[in-house]
Amino acid sequence: MSSSTRSPARSLADSYASIRVPEDAGFWRTMLAFVGPGWLVAVGYMDPGNWATDIAGGSAFGYLLLSVVLCSNLMAIVLQSLAARLGIGAGHDLAQACRARTSKPVGFVLWLLAEIAIIACDLAEVLGTAIALKLLFGLPLVWGVVLTGLDVFVILALQRRGFRQLEAFIGALLVVIAVCFGLELIWARPDWMAVAGGLVPRPEVVTNPAALYIAIGILGATVMPHNLYLHSSIVQTRDYGEAEGARHRALKLATIDSTVALGLAFFINAAILILAASTFHVAGRTQVAEIEEAHQLLAPMLGVGGASAVFAIALLASGQNSTVTGTLAGQIVMEGFLDLRLPVWLRRLVTRALAIVPAVIVVGAAGDRGASELLVLSQVILSLQLPFAVIPLVAFTVDRGYMGSFVAPRWLSLLAWAIAAVIVLLNGYLLWGMATG
Repeated sequence: MSSSTRSPARSLADSYASIRVPEDAGFWRTMLAFVGPGWLVAVGYMDPGNWATDIAGGSAFGYLLLSVVLCSNLMAIVLQSLAARLGIGAGHDLAQACRARTSKPVGFVLWLLAEIAIIACDLAEVLGTAIALKLLFGLPLVWGVVLTGLDVFVILALQRRGFRQLEAFIGALLVVIAVCFGLELIWARPDWMAVAGGLVPRPEVVTNPAALYIAIGILGATVMPHNLYLHSSIVQTRDYGEAEGARHRALKLATIDSTVALGLAFFINAAILILAASTFHVAGRTQVAEIEEAHQLLAPMLGVGGASAVFAIALLASGQNSTVTGTLAGQIVMEGFLDLRLPVWLRRLVTRALAIVPAVIVVGAAGDRGASELLVLSQVILSLQLPFAVIPLVAFTVDRGYMGSFVAPRWLSLLAWAIAAVIVLLNGYLLWGMATG
């Protein structure tokens, strides 16, 4: 049976089963064919929204919220493995599964919430890229926001060259970001014993309302709703065949790919927070919450002239990377929920316009500080949307009638439901705190 018959409606039809998986090859050669989707997913775990929440958390609370970054990343590894399981096992991406297995009213609400999450994510990318352009070239923030609309042409050029080329572009930018933060940590010389202590969860994370607000922002910036839609689709770009054994092998290798990639994402997220804690918090600068302020202070406080430039280069790479994956997620969500296939350039322009308009208004009215506050708020919005992607994903992957032999094992089901419950409880606690002042 041809691999093109995996699903009656192909997810990302132009790229579906377009990357050949070698038959009867050794482990490493086969693994190499599966390397890519996890790295595209990892991009969403280190986008500019993460920078805002990690800088705010590190400067205000030192290493306290490192435990939140770690726990969020572990949650992400579990949830992304479920997304890969859905795509490979059921042959549907999450949006298609929601459309097929929920009523029309429920499906419409889930689609609307997914679109809100993508707009919030895109807002972070717009602001992050605009801030990077200002830091590197002195471009006014409003003009930087407007110019981000032109990156649709970058997306089109990459997609025309094939999915593997797009993955290579993403991987190259990830290496740039990792190298930049490796240098920043060398220059910052953090207290590694204190860093290790910060990885242990403490009650203050929940009992301190200010810490909880940033912690939930970190959760929203780390475990991103659109990544679940994205991953369940792009694992299907591999032509792994229809045989059940081949699909089980594909699931194993796809899970390894995403787990390793998310390990890099943890390093970068942790590095941002550690940098803020070791540079600003220890010096008593606990109010540093803006990316621009962090950029201005890094060089004089670290005593390294290039520290600020390296920081800005990493931010620009992060914004551009997130733009690519956000575009793909938007396409997957619209096609999967509505069976509506728009040209990529049109879909991208619509999504970006919905992010640019509020960004221009806020930046024009409130200036740079308004941009930073909007960046953190966008991550809280993402966290509030998260249960509406996580709960359907878990429900589908624990359904033996739907998943067959690919159903999540009992231990994984229990762990996934526990993660969903934690996310719901934290969001409820946040909403209660906001409502009661």
